[in-house]
Amino acid sequence: MAARPRDAASLILVRGRGPRTEVLLGRREPRGRFMPNVYVFPGGRVDRQDARAPTASELRDGVAARLRETCSPARARALAVAAVRETFEETGLRFGPLHQGALLPNLDRLEYIARAITPSVSPVRYHARFFVARADGAEGELRGSGELLDLRFVPLEEALTLRVIDVTAFVLEHLREILGGSQPKGLPLYHYKSSKGRVRWDALRSQLDHSLIS
Repeated sequence: MAARPRDAASLILVRGRGPRTEVLLGRREPRGRFMPNVYVFPGGRVDRQDARAPTASELRDGVAARLRETCSPARARALAVAAVRETFEETGLRFGPLHQGALLPNLDRLEYIARAITPSVSPVRYHARFFVARADGAEGELRGSGELLDLRFVPLEEALTLRVIDVTAFVLEHLREILGGSQPKGLPLYHYKSSKGRVRWDALRSQLDHSLIS
């Protein structure tokens, strides 16, 4: 019986523009249970407390509407909180102020561009949402927590040559088109059929706000 996918979220941090665009990537531990020794975006699964966590700002209306196509409003917010929280924990970069040691996420900095569901044959499965934000909107110093190795900003073209899984490669290609000024034909869902990657384009209920990420 296939494992049920757990909700997860990743945050793609972008800096530079045009041919100098870079994205933040880190390499997972070689001995890790899930996707060992491959480069990934910061992120992780949604925790129970993410749904109740206070924030400094909420999601923009268009971003929230696209998320709510596949989950409840409370879950949509929790996904965004998880993306910001995990990024802070793994990289030291934060979107939002600290209050008594706790991060208050600024969710209005995020754009939402894709989702993916890992294969049914995997012992650990995730339903991941991919957010994007400008790195210059973050505070703090880039420093790894030990969970991601070789954590660094990588030119977008170079990122596609690193050891990444098919989902990450697709999201990078999709991001490159968006940063080039394109409005996507829909919101992509990367999923699997007979262990082969497939892309389904769901209706895009609102236009992406290029000013958030370009």
